[in-house]
Amino acid sequence: MESIDPLTESRALFAISVAADLVGTGVQNLRAYERRGLVEPQRTPGGTRLYAPADIDRLRRITELLGAGHNLAGVESVLALERENALLRAEIRQLREQAGDAPV
Repeated sequence: MESIDPLTESRALFAISVAADLVGTGVQNLRAYERRGLVEPQRTPGGTRLYAPADIDRLRRITELLGAGHNLAGVESVLALERENALLRAEIRQLREQAGDAPV
């Protein structure tokens, strides 16, 4: 049977305490990030937060930005700009492929 690397899974696997340990922050910070809309963990029917590996990556990015001196509003802006940049790059890549141009 083939083993599955949990860090490549897209489904939520980690409880809030585990996510906080993986990121190196406190659970209260994760709750604050959720209140700000910076991360949206999945919830069990009982309301327990579950974080996917993609959420852990995002939380690490948030921690990195906070460590660089940004406040939560700044983190929110940076994440929005990074997402927009990624979408635009994907659109450019798709248009180049459709035009038959070589990738850059």
